[in-house]
Amino acid sequence: MFQQRRPGRQQPGMTYDELIEAVRYDGLYPTRERAEEVTRTVLAALGRQLTGEERVALAAALPRRAARVLAAEIPGPDRLTGWGFVKDIAAHIPESTPATARWDAGSVLGIIGRAAGPQLLRRILGQLPEGYALLFGQAELARPPQPA
Repeated sequence: MFQQRRPGRQQPGMTYDELIEAVRYDGLYPTRERAEEVTRTVLAALGRQLTGEERVALAAALPRRAARVLAAEIPGPDRLTGWGFVKDIAAHIPESTPATARWDAGSVLGIIGRAAGPQLLRRILGQLPEGYALLFGQAELARPPQPA
């Protein structure tokens, strides 16, 4: 459906419309509007968590309209776990539950992870607290202990 972004390319390998259609298909959303609402909410929530070079690289890998949603959010001082991230999404979607928010997060982040590519996705997951790998459709690997 889309190609990996290659260094030096001006345009991402996927258009915004292709991103929304991929989310609609993967998430089994009944309308394009619903898929777009979910995509924007999840990207905004991710924008509140991701910082630094990984944030810039992910924005560059996304279609311009999606990158703007991600970049418009100011990262918060507290890093949310994957479960906290799901609860944040639920708080921003009317009539959402933790279960539907988990589905929404996985539907969008699975596509975003594929657009980012394996190397960038590893860097993103290395920056985020535990619980995000499953949301991106990846195995949650044990992290090495942090020095005290």
